[in-house]
Amino acid sequence: MRRIVAFNRVSADGYFAAADGGLGWAVPDAELDRSAAENLSGRGTLLFGRRTYEMFESFWPNALGDGDTSPDPHAEGRRSPEIHAIAVWINEAEKIVFSRTRTEVPWRNSRLIHQFDPGEVEALKRGPGGDIMLFGSGTIASQLTEHGLIDEYQFIVNPLLLGSGHSLIRDVPKSLKLDLAEAKAFPSGNVRLRYVRAG
Repeated sequence: MRRIVAFNRVSADGYFAAADGGLGWAVPDAELDRSAAENLSGRGTLLFGRRTYEMFESFWPNALGDGDTSPDPHAEGRRSPEIHAIAVWINEAEKIVFSRTRTEVPWRNSRLIHQFDPGEVEALKRGPGGDIMLFGSGTIASQLTEHGLIDEYQFIVNPLLLGSGHSLIRDVPKSLKLDLAEAKAFPSGNVRLRYVRAG
């Protein structure tokens, strides 16, 4: 059975996006990028809600360029081979987009699903392949959480307070117990927390 892993940068006060939806507050982290690049393998599968897909669609196809480095979405002017490896992986990955308003998803390897259906996600988890990654996509993250479909939550806690913004998980009718699988601090002040569903 494939796992769904939700990966998100969050502020120390728990927001995954600023009040305007922006991510310009995220603290760049070369060591975190190295760790992410080293753990990429195979052809990935990514789940998105419409807004996050459109953010990724506007950046990552243009991040490949001709060289062996790519621009860091969290640090203007910074380029690295690790970001390039991430860009290649994201562009080659299968991308599944949940949207009621999009009529097409032209970014390569993208597939559109108009209605969230937990049964369809369960079938995807039973199919072949490795972990399925979910980036951002608060509405989809909340629906997947409500139906018990996320197996691991990875949070990169950034050393700053936003004061207001958007919470990743909202309006879920019951609490969910999690077990801590990893806590790793980085020199930037970022902390990676990995939680798996308890039991």
